[in-house]
Amino acid sequence: MLAVVGGLTLFLVAAQAAGGLGFPLDDAWIHQTYARNVGLNGRWEYTLGQPSAGSTAPLWTLLLAVGYLLRLPYLLWAYLLGGGLLLGVGWLGMRLWRQLWPEWARFDWAVGVVLVLTWPLLWAAASGMETLLFTALGLFICDRYLTKPDLSPLLGLLSALLILVRPDGLVLLLTLILLQTLHPTPYTLRPLLLFALAFLLPLIPYFSFNIWSSGQLWPTTLYAKQAEYASLLAQPLLWRLWQVAMVSLGGVATGRGMSSAHLLLLPGVFVTVWRWLQQRRWQPFLLLLWAGGHVVLYAWRLPLVYQHGRYLLPTVPVWVLLGLAGWGWLLGGNGRFSRILRQTAVLSFAIVLLFFLLQGAVAYGRDVAFIEGEMVAAARWLATHTEPNVLVAAHDIGAIGYFAERPLLDLAGLLSPEVVPLLPDGAALVEYALAAGAGYLVTAPGWPYRSLGERGTAVYQTNFAWTRAQGWENTAVYRLGVAPKSADN
Repeated sequence: MLAVVGGLTLFLVAAQAAGGLGFPLDDAWIHQTYARNVGLNGRWEYTLGQPSAGSTAPLWTLLLAVGYLLRLPYLLWAYLLGGGLLLGVGWLGMRLWRQLWPEWARFDWAVGVVLVLTWPLLWAAASGMETLLFTALGLFICDRYLTKPDLSPLLGLLSALLILVRPDGLVLLLTLILLQTLHPTPYTLRPLLLFALAFLLPLIPYFSFNIWSSGQLWPTTLYAKQAEYASLLAQPLLWRLWQVAMVSLGGVATGRGMSSAHLLLLPGVFVTVWRWLQQRRWQPFLLLLWAGGHVVLYAWRLPLVYQHGRYLLPTVPVWVLLGLAGWGWLLGGNGRFSRILRQTAVLSFAIVLLFFLLQGAVAYGRDVAFIEGEMVAAARWLATHTEPNVLVAAHDIGAIGYFAERPLLDLAGLLSPEVVPLLPDGAALVEYALAAGAGYLVTAPGWPYRSLGERGTAVYQTNFAWTRAQGWENTAVYRLGVAPKSADN
C-alpha cells in the first residue's frame, strides 16, 4: 500500500510540476467523455444523440461512469481506480508467487513491491486508461485456473469481462482452452457448456450493440487503429516481433538500450522456463503463453511501440514474476560468495529500479504536459471561440469531445467508421471533411494538412514549445470553406 501511494504521489507531483494534473494520453479523455454521458445521461454515446461503438473498453467506461454518478471529481476518481488496480496487480502477483514457488513464499512482499514500483505500471495507473484493469483481470484468471485447472463458469464469466476491457483478452481465452485440451483429466460436456454460456451471456449485448450501431462485431476503434498503422505491416514479421518483444521486456525497440529495470530480469525468465520444462510443469505455462501470445498478436496486427509500449504493459507482471524466480534460483546458494553475490544483485537491482522510477515520473509529467499543452488547449479554444453546433473534424477527438462538446467528424475513424478506408491518405481526409460540411479542422501534432490550400484558414495554434523542440508542428485549428473575420493566436 505504501509503495503504491508513494509511487503515484511521485508521478502526480511530477505532472503538477510540469504544468498541471491531467492524463498522458488523449485516449483517456475519450473514456471520460463516454463515462460522463453514461453517468450523467444514461446514454452510451460519445456525441449526445449519436450512439457509438467507439469504446474499446466498455467495462472501464462503466467504472469511470460510477464517479460521475456519485458526482466525484473525475481526475480523483480515475487516479483512485488506477491506484486500487495497481494494488490489486501487486496482490495478485504475490498470490501467484506463493502458488508457483511456495519454497520462497516468505519473499512475496518483495515481489509485490517490485511490481508496483516498476514504472510502466505506475504510468498506467495514473493514465486514466483501462490497462491495469485488463492486467489485474488477466492475472486473476491465471490465479483461478492454476488453483483449479478446469473451465468453470466463473472462468467463462471472467474471460468475457476481460474481453469487455479489451478485445485482446481473446489471447488468454484461447490459452485456457488450449491447456484444458492438453489436460489429462477427463471432462464431460456439461461443464464446457456452462463455461461457454457464462462466457457468451455478457458478450451478446455488447456484440449486438456494435452490430446495430456500426455494422461490425468489434468496436470501430479496433478496425481504425489497424487501418491507420497498416504501413507498419510492410516490415518483416520477425523485425516487428523483435521490436514489440524488446519494448515489452523493458528494452527499446532497436534492442540497444533499456527503458525499464525489469529488462535486467530477462535472464531469470529463461531460467524459469527451462526449469519448468525440466520439471514437466505444464500448467504454469499459462502465464508465459498469455504474455507471449499478447506480444505475438501485436507484432502480427498492430506493432506499435510508441507511448512507452502502452499496449504491451499487461505483459510486464509476467516477466517480473518469472524473472525474479529465475534469479532466485541462480543466486540461491548458501556459501559466503553466493550470499555476497546475492546481496550485491539485490542492491544493484533496487538502485536501477528507483532510478527508472524517477525517470518514469519525469516522462509521465512530460506526457501529461504535452496532452494539456496541445489537445486540451485546442479543445478549450474551440469551446470558447466556435459556434455550439458547428461540425469539427479532428484526428484526436478525446479532449475535444470532453471540453468542447461539439459535433465531431472523427478523422481517425473511431466514431466515423466510414473514414477508415481513407486513413492512409491525408488529402482524401481533407476532401472528406470539406464534403461533410465541417466548419473547422483540427490537426494533430506532426500531421500537417498542407493540402488545404485556400480552402482553409488557420485561426489558432497552440505554440506549445516542447512539441516544436521535437521538430513537430503544433496542433492547429483551421476554419474551413470561408476566411474568418479575424485570427486568434
